[in-house]
Amino acid sequence: MKKVVVGLSGGVDSSTAAAVLHHQGYDVVGLTLWLMKGKGQCCSEGMVDAAKLCEQLGVPHHIVDSREVFERNIINYLVSGYESGITPLPCSQCNRMVKFGPMIDYARSELGIDRIATGHYARIEFDEQLGRYQLKTAIDPQKDQSYFLYDLSQEMLAATLFPLGETPKTETRRLAAEFELTTADKPESQDLCLVEAHGSMQSFLDQYINQKTGDIVLQDGTVLGEHQGIHHYTIGQRRGLGIAYSEPLYVVDLDVPRNRVIVGTRDSAGDSECYASRANWVSIAEPEAPIRADVRIRYRSKPTPATVVPLADNRVHLMFDEPQFGVTPGQAAVWYDGDRLLGGGIIERKDKG
Repeated sequence: MKKVVVGLSGGVDSSTAAAVLHHQGYDVVGLTLWLMKGKGQCCSEGMVDAAKLCEQLGVPHHIVDSREVFERNIINYLVSGYESGITPLPCSQCNRMVKFGPMIDYARSELGIDRIATGHYARIEFDEQLGRYQLKTAIDPQKDQSYFLYDLSQEMLAATLFPLGETPKTETRRLAAEFELTTADKPESQDLCLVEAHGSMQSFLDQYINQKTGDIVLQDGTVLGEHQGIHHYTIGQRRGLGIAYSEPLYVVDLDVPRNRVIVGTRDSAGDSECYASRANWVSIAEPEAPIRADVRIRYRSKPTPATVVPLADNRVHLMFDEPQFGVTPGQAAVWYDGDRLLGGGIIERKDKG
């Protein structure tokens, strides 16, 4: 019988993934990573729901205390990023460093099982001609999570199953009800796990970063107001600025040395290019020449045509066909060819280009 370790957060997606594999005849073992205390998935509450699900399916359930790994790789990563004036994307970092890598290691070393599975909405296929695993978007575009998976290695993709990649979200709910899962009616998780646990990203960051007031200024230096901490702001932000002006203003830059939030009109928040570091080439090997691709600069952004230029030191230069609004340092730029995820990297600050 085929064995697989299924990562269980206590949500309906991972629960249904486990039930589907169990129904298909896999010998399923549930695995929950304890990332932090509190409410929400990946927390104490999620572990209880995951344990109930395993009891219902009649499969073993393992819990691994990953709080130290999570704090080192995610919490410290977030805090240092916000302190330096960027807006880090924790999910892709968490998937590689906290979830997939450690889960595969635990499955192999502790359980003698070579495959893992999760409830992510994405697809993995092997291309015989290229000799590489292809990471593809999910069938349901509204639930596609490939953007957050761009940093997975070929070795990780080879060891991973995504049972829900071909499944629309409505079908997932139907399957959960059909299997009479305890999580079938559980509400959808809407926020980052840290936001769920702390109420808001601001309240989480305020526990680690001292609030230091400073000026909110136009690009010419005109002072419009005062901020309560530069870490509360992100490029492209419009709401919550607390300033009045003749036209809508957006955050266009964060000046950390002078502790200033710089605002401007929407037109001034557009960029025709950016650089990304820590590039990970997924479905293709790193090319030797520039390629054309469709790039997402945030999870829900529409893919935009661009030229991707590989550089030294795992960096790329992205040149957009049309200026993009709110290109945010710290977020991921991920480039696609149709439904294939070619690669991705972390957007750098403009002064690093």
